[in-house]
Amino acid sequence: MPTLSKQLPRLSQGFLAIFLGAILVRGITAPGATGTTILLIVSSVAMFLCCWASAGHLLGARAANIFVAIALPLGWFAEEMGARYGWFFGSYHYTDVLGPVLGSVPVIIPMMWFALCYVAFILANLMVWQAPVDQPQAAASWWLHTLVMSFMAAALVTAYDLGADPYMVFTLKAWIMTKTDGGWFGETLVGFAGWMTVAFVIVLLFRLAARAQPPRPALPALGRHTAVPLVIYGGSMLFQVCLGTPVETRVIALFAMGIPLLAALCGWARWRAPVSAVPAAAA
Repeated sequence: MPTLSKQLPRLSQGFLAIFLGAILVRGITAPGATGTTILLIVSSVAMFLCCWASAGHLLGARAANIFVAIALPLGWFAEEMGARYGWFFGSYHYTDVLGPVLGSVPVIIPMMWFALCYVAFILANLMVWQAPVDQPQAAASWWLHTLVMSFMAAALVTAYDLGADPYMVFTLKAWIMTKTDGGWFGETLVGFAGWMTVAFVIVLLFRLAARAQPPRPALPALGRHTAVPLVIYGGSMLFQVCLGTPVETRVIALFAMGIPLLAALCGWARWRAPVSAVPAAAA
């Protein structure tokens, strides 16, 4: 008979499915719901689930659940403190564009923190290791490697926000900044420091947890599992390139997101078809 510990992951996923379904229903049937709100909720939930499924294949169910358990509360806490007290991102408040809220924060926002941090985690590994997960390394350099890789992932998340933040504020009006310094197309610059800090902490804590409990994929990882983060990051880049507001952010997105995406794609191709050792030249 299966033990309770083995059943807990399935039970938690079942409760999560019910919870996410309730979010969708509430967002879609809310009196003030618009097409934009519905689309954002549906796409955010879908992105969250796709990233969680991808993580389950590439990292194993336990590691994937740990990543989610770290990102959701930390993402919510950072946003709640920002919305209430102006921490991390500057003083702002959310509108009703993003749907149902928990406290002061739309429910889909912590889900996006997990999705973006997971995508950045995989892309950083593909860029450095040419593999979706870390490769064996010397114990003496582990801390330096962990800090650098966490910083790289945070930079990838922030590169996404360079174009996303102005679009969400000025086009969708998803949140309103109480005070701006005008340093970024009329927006505030302090928010990018917040994005770097929060993403860095989330990825760093996961890497520390992964050191104690190394990821163990349940099944051999396939190319399509690793393609999920690449498609999400690439799709976000294309959206910003085509529809970014102000128009200058379209060029910024092409380079800020396109260069690391290209490097990660090269790593993905190398991982999918490893280059065999070159035979030594005949004497």
